[in-house]
Amino acid sequence: MIDYDPHDWDSHLFDIKGSVVLEIMPRVVLCVTWAVLVVLVNHRGFDLSIPSVAHNMMGFALGMLLVTRTNSSYDRFWEGRKLWGGIINESRNMARVVRTWLQADPALMREALHWTSVFVYTIKSGLRGQTELGPSVAHLPSEQVELVRRARHPGLAAATQLTLCLRQARDRGLITDIVYQVIDQNVQQLVDYQGGCERIHSTPLPYPYMVHLRRAIIVYCLTLPFALVHDYSWNTVIAVFLISFLFFGVEEIGVEIEDPFGEDLNDLSLDLFCEKIDASLDVVHDLKG
Repeated sequence: MIDYDPHDWDSHLFDIKGSVVLEIMPRVVLCVTWAVLVVLVNHRGFDLSIPSVAHNMMGFALGMLLVTRTNSSYDRFWEGRKLWGGIINESRNMARVVRTWLQADPALMREALHWTSVFVYTIKSGLRGQTELGPSVAHLPSEQVELVRRARHPGLAAATQLTLCLRQARDRGLITDIVYQVIDQNVQQLVDYQGGCERIHSTPLPYPYMVHLRRAIIVYCLTLPFALVHDYSWNTVIAVFLISFLFFGVEEIGVEIEDPFGEDLNDLSLDLFCEKIDASLDVVHDLKG
């Protein structure tokens, strides 16, 4: 994710990095080229103009569709951020209660903290199609780590290892059944957050909505020169450029943010989130010890 100053206009006005300019330019150039051809033919004596009233109504409806599309994408982006905020907070809560209740068995406490870190990394890796399990695997039994790595659902396998640590603590008399159930709620909440992220990642915007919207944008932009050429002449080319740049840009922004868990510049900083969680675990207990 790009960190920027929202009050600074000058330094962002001509930014290419992180914008959608490069993605939409081929489509915009196509529409502009088409507009040039329409104006040329119209100037050769062929009247290609059409009434603008119906076209204006289509533009209004298209604008409403674009607003809905962008709002839906931003809702997914913001929900993803809230889910990862919950993962960060719940990991801190997990570290806090583990440090409090398992301090009589430092080895078991460290193992539980390490599995908490591994679980968080499995969430990130699962969303990005990776296999990274984080730095804590160096402090865990290699056979258990390998089982998690080869599991069909590594996140669930890591959460199971974390629950096994809690069961060992209960069996050794470090915690009561009630405390065990309370701590296990933290694990369940982490699994729920993971499921929420997977839901966003695996469920794109409904296909018919996306297809119809894109068809509408293309039809609108390609018919726009016919509605403008009578009144704007060669200025039609400029108008088509501005309007197509706006419409294609708004639609591409929706595409950019609807799945916020990737590695693009505008996606959430999952690496940074995982590092924050590791730092929080270090505060609770030195994971390197």
